[in-house]
Amino acid sequence: MYWSPKNPIHVREIAMSERRSLTLRAPITLGVVMILLVVVLAAIWVLGNVLAATGNIGSTAVYWAILATGAVLLAGVFAGVIAYLTLTVKAFNLNRRQSNFIDAVTHELKSPIASLKLYLQTMTRHSVDEQQREDFHRIMLEDVERLDLLINHLLDAARLERGIEQVEEESVRLDELLRQCASATCVRYRLPSDTVQIDCPEVTIRSQLVQLEILFRNLIDNAVKYGGSPAQVEVRVRALSDDKVAVSIIDNGAGIPANQRKKVFGRFIRLGNELERSTPGTGLGLHLVRNVIRTISGSIRVSDRENGSGTEFEVTLSGVVPQTTAT
Repeated sequence: MYWSPKNPIHVREIAMSERRSLTLRAPITLGVVMILLVVVLAAIWVLGNVLAATGNIGSTAVYWAILATGAVLLAGVFAGVIAYLTLTVKAFNLNRRQSNFIDAVTHELKSPIASLKLYLQTMTRHSVDEQQREDFHRIMLEDVERLDLLINHLLDAARLERGIEQVEEESVRLDELLRQCASATCVRYRLPSDTVQIDCPEVTIRSQLVQLEILFRNLIDNAVKYGGSPAQVEVRVRALSDDKVAVSIIDNGAGIPANQRKKVFGRFIRLGNELERSTPGTGLGLHLVRNVIRTISGSIRVSDRENGSGTEFEVTLSGVVPQTTAT
């Protein structure tokens, strides 16, 4: 449903992927440049001392030229050290996020597999009645769907990172797409259908269907998963202009601290300790959202819910088809 070899990727994403693949060149190049600067600085220092010791410095201008050159090279070395420290901190943070990601994926894989193994062994070694067999089949199907969702997340992330050829945009009924994503999320978490309330008129938009599906599937899933108890999610659509609409996904959860709102869109980012959290996930959902937003040239804003606790994700999309044309 979510995978197709023709799924579109914006050229900007390909460029970002290429830049990420070149990250190893930055510290290597920086190290080589710093070595050269130190060698040249040492040579100038030795030259200056030799000339001063032998009394061959012809004029004050030569002395000040050597001093100025050395000062510039020394400043360059200091700047290189600072840049290298910055790269080291980024590498450490990335390594920590990857470790959290591995913990999350391991948990997400191990739990349903262990459950499937248990129920299959029970059905193989013991006789169960018809009602128990139906219950076992239902639980095993839920475990398979959980694995399928995880694999879809990983495939979506890999596809957006790698970059795939573009396809043409198509007309998408935004209201129908939002209801489909909301219904699928409620079924996945076995919640009442009114958990996600949709307030959207009939809107047709020219965009990329698969990308919009990834976008709203992850935002609604995130809102339900981190909502209150019980979760209540509102999806509102309002017109900004003849060509643009704003889609707000509002939950009733604990909210996101203001200083963490940019970080949540990073790859492998999940707030808190990975081993202490109770909600499933890999830290890829909002990363996919950010990449899709860039692909379809939209924008997203995160803020507190207006009334009560919770978070609001507001997505701005262009390409609205006039109602007369859409019909």
